[in-house]
Amino acid sequence: MPRTMLADLSLILPELFLTGGAVCGLLLGSYLPRRSQWLVDALAGVVCVAGVVATVVGWPNGGTTVFEGAYALDVATAVVRIVVLVSVLLVLAISGEFRGHARKSEFVVLLLLSALGTIVLAGANDLLLLVAAFLLASVPLYALTGFAKDSPGTEATMKYYLLSALAGTVMLFGVMAVFGVGGSTGYARLAETLPTTPAAAVAAGAVLVLAGPMFKAGAVPVHFWVPDVTQGARPPVSALVTTIPKIGALVAVYRLVAAVLAPTALNWPLLVAVVAAATMTLGNLAAFFQDNVRRLLAYSTISQVGYLLMAVAAAGASTLALPSLLLYLAAYAVTNLGAFAVVAALPNAETLTDYRGLVRRHPWLAISLVVCLLGLVGTPPTGVFAGKLTVFTAAFDAGFGWLVAVAIANTVASLFYYLRWIAPAVRPEPLTLPTNHGAAGAAAVAAAVSLALGPLAGLVLAPLGHPLTPLP
Repeated sequence: MPRTMLADLSLILPELFLTGGAVCGLLLGSYLPRRSQWLVDALAGVVCVAGVVATVVGWPNGGTTVFEGAYALDVATAVVRIVVLVSVLLVLAISGEFRGHARKSEFVVLLLLSALGTIVLAGANDLLLLVAAFLLASVPLYALTGFAKDSPGTEATMKYYLLSALAGTVMLFGVMAVFGVGGSTGYARLAETLPTTPAAAVAAGAVLVLAGPMFKAGAVPVHFWVPDVTQGARPPVSALVTTIPKIGALVAVYRLVAAVLAPTALNWPLLVAVVAAATMTLGNLAAFFQDNVRRLLAYSTISQVGYLLMAVAAAGASTLALPSLLLYLAAYAVTNLGAFAVVAALPNAETLTDYRGLVRRHPWLAISLVVCLLGLVGTPPTGVFAGKLTVFTAAFDAGFGWLVAVAIANTVASLFYYLRWIAPAVRPEPLTLPTNHGAAGAAAVAAAVSLALGPLAGLVLAPLGHPLTPLP
């Protein structure tokens, strides 16, 4: 094997750990008895911790690429690695309802493969690798959505698969169009050739390409699948689908806009800003009318994507754009998983009224719920508050004052539907629902981390202040 290939492999140890963990987990699950399936969980935990350690030890100073420029290794990829791996650990912690399940090892393997696809999606520096990562991040989720083999899960799986197949096909047409006019699939080469090609062709091709990662993120107008899949899947899978894929998808959108489309003559920041405004507004308006807690969190997720897209709109015009996106993604991932951990801790609580009296029997669970929901609003001193503040600042610096005003109005409005959940939970009335204690512990941990991220925001932003530019 050439030395250059070995050097490239040494730079992608977290991805190799996930790959090896998925393969070994599949083999272990095939031979271990059901009572020993916990070993696959332990293997996944070791893999994630090893991936975090490898990322920290090999933290990039600037940026480079591997495999002839197809995969970018920069600060964005490193942060996504850590956030995704930590999120996988939290998902494993809240998946207690699958303990002793005959196919628990399959759940873990599919989770690792989806995480791998998400990380590659964020680091893709070539359109072909972007398509491959989109598929790897999507296909395992189809199986996980219907993992319980019940009617809601089966219906959600079919909707998810069909819409994802449509988005993937549209994305492939976009790749062909961009390749046809740009003569390459590499981002660095496209950044040089696309500005001299017909603007209409570039616009059509790029919009089709963006359909893929925008679908994974759950942005308008390709958001229809989010509430149905979130409600139909089991709570641990809902937590996974509404959190982990969005991390890689939004960084992929940022990389496309900042590294490929920015040099072209079209006003891409304005287009992203309009999509951001529509996404946050529709998500918040729809959440007002939800009584099912998972559908409420699904529309909340859509609105959060709208806020996150503000950082993409500011790409290239504000030095805070990338750091704010990464900080917000990290805070959102922990906070959203914490809210879903509460849902997983009370698997029989489906509606808002089912949480009536939570504070009386499970005060720490109620506190965790309040912290996570107020965190999603952006209440200080939570991490999402720090993320929103920096994202709003980046958008304002980029000249999108009107978008900041829309985002502030949506943030204030979102408080009301979160209060619809908080109010019954803090009423001193009896609660008789069974509790998943593992998920309750994960909720408490997530709430604590969300609170800690706010005060630590300054320390987090300092090492993230690297521009994301086209890489050779």
